[in-house]
Parts: sequence; C-alpha cells; structure tokens
Amino acid sequence: MDFELTEEQQMVRDMARRFAEEQIKPRAAELDLKHEHPADIVKQMGELKLMGIAVPEEYGGGGMDNVSYVLALIEISKACAGTGTIMSVNNSLYCFPVMKYGTHEQKMKYLVPCASGEKIGCYGLTEANAGSDPASMRTSAVRDGNEWIINGEKKFITNGNVASYAVIAAVTAKGKGYKGISSFVVDLENTPGFRVGRVEEKLGINASGTAELIFEDARVPEDALLGNPEEGFKQMLTTLDGGRIGIAAQAVGIGRSVLEEALEYAKTREQFGKPISSFQAIQWKLADMATELDAAELLTLRAAWLEDNGKPYEKAAAMAKMYASDATMRASIEGIQILGGYGYCKEYPMERHMRDAKICQIYEGTNEIMRIVIARNLLKGS
Repeated sequence: MDFELTEEQQMVRDMARRFAEEQIKPRAAELDLKHEHPADIVKQMGELKLMGIAVPEEYGGGGMDNVSYVLALIEISKACAGTGTIMSVNNSLYCFPVMKYGTHEQKMKYLVPCASGEKIGCYGLTEANAGSDPASMRTSAVRDGNEWIINGEKKFITNGNVASYAVIAAVTAKGKGYKGISSFVVDLENTPGFRVGRVEEKLGINASGTAELIFEDARVPEDALLGNPEEGFKQMLTTLDGGRIGIAAQAVGIGRSVLEEALEYAKTREQFGKPISSFQAIQWKLADMATELDAAELLTLRAAWLEDNGKPYEKAAAMAKMYASDATMRASIEGIQILGGYGYCKEYPMERHMRDAKICQIYEGTNEIMRIVIARNLLKGS
C-alpha cells in the first residue's frame, strides 16, 4: 500500500496552500462578518484551475485527479470554509454531472465557462419538502415543442445567488416518484421565467451564498436535458457520492485550522505558572483531535482514490463525509473549550470554525442518511 503522493499531487497541494495562506486566510474573518462573496478570489482560483480540477483540459479544467482535488480543497477550506464551499459545489455538484452525462456540445457550452472559473455553477436538488426524500420533489419540466417549461422552487442552493449555470432536477413523469426525475442544465442568465429568491442568513460558511431558485414557466431548449429522460435520480446519486468526498475534504480543512490554533494557544496560554499544554487534560484533547483528523483525511483520500480508479466508492464517500464532519465538529467544540472565554469571542477564529463545521454534518446528505447508505452497502455485501 503506497501512501506517497505523486509529484503533481504535491505541487497542487502546495500551490493551493500558498494561495490560501496568502490570499484567503487574511480575509476570512471579514468575508464571514460581511457575508461577502469573494469574487476576486474565485476568479484567481479559476486561473489556478482550482474550479475544475478533475475536468479535462479540453473543457477548461485542470486535467488532474480527484485526490488532487481533495488535497487542494482541504487547503482552501482550512483558510476559509465558505470559499471552500464555493469551490466544492462548482467542482463536485456542477462540473461533475455535466462532464459525466453531458454531450460534447453541452460540455463546450455549459462546462467550459465554469470549469475555467469564468462563471460559477450550482446544483438545484433540494426543495422545501424534498431534502433527504427526493421522491417528494415538486419542480416539474414539461415538454412544449422543442422546449421544456420548468416550474418550481429550489431551496438552500449553494452558489445560487451568484451562479450563471445550474443543474436542475425536475419531475418529467408524474406519479413515478424518483423514477420520474430528469436533470437539466440551465443557463440562468438567459432563461426567461427564472429568478433568484431569498438569500439565506446562515450560521456559518457566510462567504458562500445560499439562495432560492424560482422557476415560473421558465423555458429552456430541448437540448438542456442532461443525459436520458427519467435518469435524473441515478445521476443525482452518483453526483452526491462525489460531492460527499468534497464535503469530507472541507471538514478536514476546518479541522486542521482548529487543531493548529488550539495547539498554538495551548503552548502560549499560561495558568498556574505554566503553559496549559503541560496539563494532561489539554494534551488528551489535542491527541484526540489529531488522531481523528488524520483518520478523516485518510478516509477522504481513500474515497477519492477509489473514484479515480473506477472502483465503487459510494460507501467510502459516505464514511468519509460522516466521519470527517463528526470529527471536525467534535474538534471545534473542544477547540473552544481549550481557548476558554477567548474561544467564545470573535477576537479569535475558533468560534467561526465551529459555526462552519456544523453544516458539514447536514448538507449533501445528513449524517443520518450517511449511516443508512453505509448500512445498505454493508447489508448487500459491498
């Protein structure tokens, strides 16, 4: 078993680390406070090929692998989880399904702008009554001549307030439940009948916008259909498997910041005449954090490696996402405990890390759903 990174993977990680430390980390607190979309940072990330890392170069991407994607996303999320979310959704939830299921013409039209970072993509699945249960989806698409008419509202869509393109899940065969869902790739800037609804005020990841997408008799061309009709649910599952690897990487990045900051504080904070790092209670907290975060990173890299090598990765992705997000949430709570009163104040970034960590247990499949996915795979022997 070889744990050594390739030269290219090391270069991608180191490049992302330098960029994150120099350009993102100094602005992370301000982006969080102002709920500001970091447009200039995202543009630079596009130039560095971080917005479409695993997309072939002919379609505007970096032509690299998913292990490189994980390594880069950890570094970006370590500096600012909200910026990491923007990168994750563009790569995993938008570029991936267009790349996997789109025609060459669709890829040239819809993939190149987002993989290159010129534009931003999003993924419209969740609705007010359809989160973990996509069969309850109400957004519909009806064929009308050489067009599709889309009606419905999507909820909690990451990048929805700034996206130019979206992959939208809609019901095209009523009464069939999840078997009646299809996927469409939509040019949001040029689709009459589409508008952005409410932009949410959130607990964390505030550099990343979360919005409603509203379609009212929105007309899209016939060739907006992604793949075959009524195959949207299968596409959705595969897309979310990859997305969960991205969320696991995001969680690991947040956790790495927590550990570094807790460790540095413990070395310098003195009580009873000596640094608190000398107390066993603090040492054990740090030891648990480090162990769990290393395990989370290894699970995440394994899932990415399985995807790169064409092996089944649904269970591995669910394990990585569940474990990494739980480990990072535990780490952030203990990080605040180590910093004490300072950890509870905005003078230090630790409270932001805890707010950012929580969403990783919820989006792209709650951790309760992850346990169902893992158990289902175990019971069928995979």
